[in-house]
Amino acid sequence: MKFRPCIDLHEGLVKQIVGSTLDDDHPEKLTTNFVSEKTPDWYAALYRDDELTGGHIIKLGSGNDEAARQALEAWPGGMQIGGGINSKNGGLWLDRGASHIIVTSYVFSGGTVHMGRIKELVAAVGRKNIVLDLSCRRKDDEYYIVTDRWQKFTDVIITEQVLHNLAQYCDEFLIHAADIEGKSQGIELELVKRLGRWSPIPTTYAGGVGSMHDLELLKKHGQDRIDVTVGSSLDIFGGDKLKYRDVVSFCQ
Repeated sequence: MKFRPCIDLHEGLVKQIVGSTLDDDHPEKLTTNFVSEKTPDWYAALYRDDELTGGHIIKLGSGNDEAARQALEAWPGGMQIGGGINSKNGGLWLDRGASHIIVTSYVFSGGTVHMGRIKELVAAVGRKNIVLDLSCRRKDDEYYIVTDRWQKFTDVIITEQVLHNLAQYCDEFLIHAADIEGKSQGIELELVKRLGRWSPIPTTYAGGVGSMHDLELLKKHGQDRIDVTVGSSLDIFGGDKLKYRDVVSFCQ
């Protein structure tokens, strides 16, 4: 299990946000856990110095391109980027230093998977440069892929067959458990178990990690195959539950 660090950008600043509250139509609902005084390139340099490859920069809305460029310039080839990525601009972000582009709403919208867009993306940048964001929310006993700031359910359920089908078009999966993202109250254990059994390619889980015990559960039930991102609970993001250095050491 690798530690995949993150840089979440909102209005040009590094922030930690409760994911389920990010709603373009209702900005008053936004819950922000932390706004950093440090710049995006400070975080990228920290991850670079600790050789933490495969982390991600997520642009949450507009006004984040310059901040994203700063982070990528601090560590060319060291991080992935997501947020408003499509077949037309994906190559640009790879040229700016991203190792991979992360896509969600461009591929998943209107309650379905747009296979034509996936194929366009592969043709534009190559399968090995693509990460599909399958962030999901639980409904009944299933996990449905969600889009539009995690506010809209698609009809796509995360199953073994779906993971194997989509793996033909990407190099990795990134999966946020959106209902608990940013809450530091424990992981979505059943989702982790399913990913550990089913995912055929490298997969990063995010959501709810708030203790070393959560990391131990993730390592065990993800069968040491599922990587992890940790956000709001980390001391470098204002958290008081986990120390960045401890997480780095545990995952090494």
